Amino acid sequence: MKLYEYLGKQLFARYGIAIPKGQMVETPGEAAEAAAEYGEAVVKSQVLTGKRGKAGGIAFVSSPDQARQEAARLLAMEIQGLPVEKLLVEEKISIDQELYLAITVDGASRSPILLVSLDGGMEVEEVPAERMLRWPVNVNLGLQPYAIREICRRLGIGGGLQKQMLELVPRLYRLFRELDAELVEINPLALCGSGLIAADAKVTIDEDALYRHKELPRITEKTALELRAEELGLAFVELGGEIAVMANGAGITMATLDMVQHYGGTPANFLDMGGGADLERTANALELLLATNPRAILINIFGGITRCDVVAEAFAQVKESRGVDLPVSFRLVGTNEEEGRAVLERMGISAFHSTEEAVRHAVEISLP
Repeated sequence: MKLYEYLGKQLFARYGIAIPKGQMVETPGEAAEAAAEYGEAVVKSQVLTGKRGKAGGIAFVSSPDQARQEAARLLAMEIQGLPVEKLLVEEKISIDQELYLAITVDGASRSPILLVSLDGGMEVEEVPAERMLRWPVNVNLGLQPYAIREICRRLGIGGGLQKQMLELVPRLYRLFRELDAELVEINPLALCGSGLIAADAKVTIDEDALYRHKELPRITEKTALELRAEELGLAFVELGGEIAVMANGAGITMATLDMVQHYGGTPANFLDMGGGADLERTANALELLLATNPRAILINIFGGITRCDVVAEAFAQVKESRGVDLPVSFRLVGTNEEEGRAVLERMGISAFHSTEEAVRHAVEISLP
């Protein structure tokens, strides 16, 4: 579960990590009132994605009127398809140097890893590997002072800055462990006259551990359709393409999506209706497909415990009740295959035997 920046900073403050003065607002008027407290300020869109600066989602202001204008502009924006509904108004801080500091989970070693660089900021992805120190963390030992001193030595950090790192890094690691985080990131970690300040915050909590953290807000990135699919018990993700895809099994669904892209198409969604789906479940899955407003539908069924005739009957039911006139490409193989093909043929649809044939046909019929 990703947290908005303002929520991440609230957690940082709880663990003794310095943050700029600021407050979350939801209207231009509130932004103006907040900016009046700080003089020069920064107004930051609150969305669960990066690259806000490059997208124009951050504005520096020097008056309440300017803050009001910029807040109105930001609240009318979408950033990477996400609407801006909240803003963070903060005091503008004077930064001498931008650093990078993060703790995440290293999948290869199955343990936490500390990432530190003297080159923080918007272009951190472009930092050469040799400039990004990666320090595996032994969960039995944690981040001991000797380890932090060695990290600082390798980066050429000494004096007062090393002392600050000796205080900051254990606090960030404690947050990471105690809140069951998958990622805690400060970019940039601002070196200012007053010391190190977390100028940004990115915190992701392990959703499977949320039952241990009832004090945390519940935030979802799911769309309305994805929430509907969750209620129906279907694995569904919107992807924004032109071909609505349904298959029975995660593996076959992923392979179908890859093949659609291979042949030049764009999938509208991921939808695994699972095995052994009955008529109602299959019809619900088809309704989700139609709700993505695709140009074509691709259904790839390899019937084991899923019966091909049930899928075909559900399609016929939805087609008749909804008056569906979209082009469709079917691959139908397995249990009750002949019965299923007979149902489709009565609608004038011929099912393919191979996934490749069905995918190529779907891409062809999806072209404008």
